[in-house]
Amino acid sequence: MSLIRVGVLRGGLGHEFEVSLKTGASVLKNLPPEKYQAKDVLITKDGIWHLEGLPVSMEKVMGNIDVAFNALHGQFGEDGQVQNILDSAQIPYTGSGQVASSLGMNKELTKNLFKLNGIKTPQGVYLDKETIDSMEVESIAYDVFRKIPPPWIIKPSNSGSSVGLFLAKTYDQLIKSIEACFLVSDTVLVEEFIRGREATCGVVEGLRKQDHYPLLPIEIVKPAGADVWDYENKYSKDHETICPGRFKQEEKDILQDLAIKAHKLLGLRHYSRSDFILSPRGIYTLETNTLPGLTEDSLVPKSLKALGVSYSEFLDHVLSLALSKK
Repeated sequence: MSLIRVGVLRGGLGHEFEVSLKTGASVLKNLPPEKYQAKDVLITKDGIWHLEGLPVSMEKVMGNIDVAFNALHGQFGEDGQVQNILDSAQIPYTGSGQVASSLGMNKELTKNLFKLNGIKTPQGVYLDKETIDSMEVESIAYDVFRKIPPPWIIKPSNSGSSVGLFLAKTYDQLIKSIEACFLVSDTVLVEEFIRGREATCGVVEGLRKQDHYPLLPIEIVKPAGADVWDYENKYSKDHETICPGRFKQEEKDILQDLAIKAHKLLGLRHYSRSDFILSPRGIYTLETNTLPGLTEDSLVPKSLKALGVSYSEFLDHVLSLALSKK
């Protein structure tokens, strides 16, 4: 039987290029060789496609793969753009489809959907470049100040990996953080800062014969002195992740239920990971990652390992879902 040609898409156009390279490298390394022929598909920041290290046309890539493993993150890979290309070429792929991916990357639409369905999420205010072009930043910050008390979390409303995330404790910091965030994104979310323990929980479809199998919730312990788990902390060795997290059974059950509910509400496919804050006011859902990191040190593989599922088994499972078009 001939091997299934898997194009591992990595790199991409956005700020998460380096993380995607690592995710893709882990996938390439761990694909079961007795079943799959791995093909490295690198997309550079300027949009040039490469197949096994050589620059080629996008059409050439599509003609040399049977299925795509989408190891991209953020812009282009997680917002529906590459999904549209793969759908048009009739190439099956891992992860969520075009519409669900686009929805999942839009924090404003996601948070509104959560609220409509009874999922507690931090209060937020959305800003865009048109707003800042027509108003002074000080006026925008004052409007935020009137609606949400300090401190504030400021982050792009359409990216992941905590890229461009800031914590502002004063009015002056709020102004500077909004200005800095607009250098990363055209749309910005300012939301209330919820104090509490951080947690994340993955969902894998079809695992162990369950439609939506919740993984073990992971507790995230930020580095000493860090107020937020930002991009620098997330990809450093300074933080601690505890799996399974030190949660009461009731908390664990709620986290798993919320992860499944978010996955289903957003219409996601194959796998996802949702982030949470456990506060005295309840459990808040921050966001859902439609293509969470899959480096060997990432959170989804860590939770799978704790459940006795190897990285290679997970990759085979997700590719089987993609090929069956589930």
